[in-house]
Amino acid sequence: MRDFVETTPVFDPAGFDSETCQKFGQTPTQHTHSLHRDPMFTDAGLAALLDRYPREHIGVYRMGDTVDSWECGRLGAISGASLVQAVKDGRIWLNLRDAHRRDPTLADINDRVFDELKQLIPGFRPFNTDLGLLISSPGARVFYHLDVPRVMLLHLRGHKNVWVYPRSEPFVEAAGLESVVSEKTEEEIPYLPEFDAGGKCYRMAPGQMVHWPQNAPHRIDNGDDLNVSLSIEFMTPTAQLRANAVLANAWLRDRFGLKSGIESKPNIGWLPKFVLARLLRILEPRDRKPTVIPHTFRLEES
Repeated sequence: MRDFVETTPVFDPAGFDSETCQKFGQTPTQHTHSLHRDPMFTDAGLAALLDRYPREHIGVYRMGDTVDSWECGRLGAISGASLVQAVKDGRIWLNLRDAHRRDPTLADINDRVFDELKQLIPGFRPFNTDLGLLISSPGARVFYHLDVPRVMLLHLRGHKNVWVYPRSEPFVEAAGLESVVSEKTEEEIPYLPEFDAGGKCYRMAPGQMVHWPQNAPHRIDNGDDLNVSLSIEFMTPTAQLRANAVLANAWLRDRFGLKSGIESKPNIGWLPKFVLARLLRILEPRDRKPTVIPHTFRLEES
């Protein structure tokens, strides 16, 4: 199984010409990859992974059609094969966050992805990577939200629609972005159906990847089949500067009522704001306790 990762390139270099490399991270881009052919992501491969993976680090959720319908559950005595079947049969998400630190096979994939991208894209310097494996049910959804880091979604199984929206008003307000970056709120931000006219829908099939600009709002609707994807978060020097500039803006808004924009493009003001944000982390450390979602269900073998 691991021979596949060790000998098969993840990306086709032809998909990273000079124009695409310049756009990477600046505008949504779609690419192809080979990881969907790895036997690790078959039913048997996923079952073996779930059997060996630390159960306490598998997030399990179920949902309806609204943001407030999300529920958090626990895994009981259930085999990996039964767990895969449960996802096929219900509206369930399994989220294996930071998985490259907990499973050597996923660590191999994470290393290969970034090693190749650093070779293909001049000046690409990622750090603080977080590879998550998502296994989700037919019809499952990810509601409208934004992420602080940059994100790549590598699709492995099933079909889904990934909607990506501009990183500008009205799709995201500066105050809302600042609240997410400063961790005053969760990642969800207000969504209106009319936003879809300004967004772009990527119809994802196995072997496709989409990458969008840092903080760009997005949402996902699964098709009528089991979905498996890798969601990979990372930072770059520019992304870190921008995140700290937004964090400083949040503080300046709270303290002095100063209103800043989305910080869409690098500017000279990012440097003093970066210094301010780093000082604030020392002088005013955040003591935000993580949100605790009550466990309302349990998946058992039965």
